[in-house]
Amino acid sequence: MTTKKAIVIGAGFSGLAAAATLANKGFNVTVLEKNSMSGGRARKFESDGFTFDMGPSWYWMPDIFEEYFAYFGKKVSDYYKLNRISPSYKIYFGPGDEVTLPTKLDEIYALYESIEPGSSSGLKKFLAESEYKYRVGIGEFVRKPSHSITEYFHWKIAAAGIKLDMLNSFGAYTRKFFKSEKINRMLEFPVLFLGGTAKTTPALYSLMNYSDMVQGTWYPEGGMYEIVAAMEKLAREQGAAFVFNTEVSGFETTEGRVNAVLSGDKRWEADFVVASADYHHVEQQLLDKQNRKYDEKYWESRVLSPSSMIFFLGFDTQIPKLDHHTLLFDEDFEGHADAIYKNPRWPEKPSVYLSCTSRTDKTVAPEGYENVMALIPVAPGLEDTEEIREKYLDMVLMRMERYTGQSLRQHLVFERSYAHRDFEQDYHAYKGNAYGLANTLMQTAFLKPKVRNPKLKNLFYAGQLTVPGPGMPPAIISGQIAANEIINLTRKN
Repeated sequence: MTTKKAIVIGAGFSGLAAAATLANKGFNVTVLEKNSMSGGRARKFESDGFTFDMGPSWYWMPDIFEEYFAYFGKKVSDYYKLNRISPSYKIYFGPGDEVTLPTKLDEIYALYESIEPGSSSGLKKFLAESEYKYRVGIGEFVRKPSHSITEYFHWKIAAAGIKLDMLNSFGAYTRKFFKSEKINRMLEFPVLFLGGTAKTTPALYSLMNYSDMVQGTWYPEGGMYEIVAAMEKLAREQGAAFVFNTEVSGFETTEGRVNAVLSGDKRWEADFVVASADYHHVEQQLLDKQNRKYDEKYWESRVLSPSSMIFFLGFDTQIPKLDHHTLLFDEDFEGHADAIYKNPRWPEKPSVYLSCTSRTDKTVAPEGYENVMALIPVAPGLEDTEEIREKYLDMVLMRMERYTGQSLRQHLVFERSYAHRDFEQDYHAYKGNAYGLANTLMQTAFLKPKVRNPKLKNLFYAGQLTVPGPGMPPAIISGQIAANEIINLTRKN
């Protein structure tokens, strides 16, 4: 056991995971959080009888959450109740053309057959390969600290790497199995949120389709923030302490180490530091130049995943046409992707994702009302003005009315927008990004920003700008990786 002091900056998923893991091993852990609550991008807010989750809304990869809590001898069910959403989600392609994804595999096979005769056999093979990628990708690749390429010099990993399709694109891969463009778009939609197009994202990420169709889409009763509350409670149970409304302003360093973390005139001594705040912000704003690994030119060359234009909407009427998850793909998908990745601009006719949690959870809105989060993925670094927000709110409401056949504007009783400048203000998000680095081949594993600062030997990074990448499960794993690096270093010494 050790009594060494560990300071964790940021109480998002990676910070919470790092704090609990270190505290479990006897470290004296203090979490410094800029905002008034844990969660980072997964915070929540309440207003006018509505409760809105501010960030992640898809609960995939349930085994990762179970494995996390099991590390501490706990189960997910000790903290929150999960319900599988049925149907999983709905995709609207245009009038009279929508697809509802069922939860049973035989029904999914039948759905694919109805779209493209003979495609169910292709789907079975696709899912078998996707399961392999999931098992090996999570088991052999994702949990590595990725200090260098040598970590992957092992016959088992090299053999697996060929089957993982790291060098093939997601789009080319799916088209080996399916001719239908509708099916390909159905399979590709998670990629848009991973930070790339189907042409630039490695085929490895078909593992997401396995989790989607085989493991299912879930929802914690009370909302996604229940996961955050559970992880904070677990961290406290391990002995971690939390200090909120405390923004880190810098570090006290000597002889290649961080001695203390600073917040204004306050000072926290540290034997180790896990920076789970925005990597770019920590490096470029909080560290002295001589202690940085990367310069601004490096960060400018990174391919970022999207930012988001989000609207939190409350309606005083029910909207039965909406499911818990509804994707409006009735406009130019390629044009929207081009506006995010190739020629950054505000999209003219974007795809829109709608999360209506009140369809399955009556606690998040007054009786007879609906709670809707509308999200449009957009390029990072765009100008974000009130006029632009008003334009896109009008567009979202128009699209919702077109899809549902209801007049909704007069029923809108609550509205809040959230975009680039909010991500920057609340999280110091680089260029207002929402999801970290894009999962391109050249930004995978050891090609991502490093977990360990080479200039300050006791400073480690966690979160969506380092390994393994964006999303709730990867963020949790990122926190575990950083914590385990510290634990291993302590054992060696």
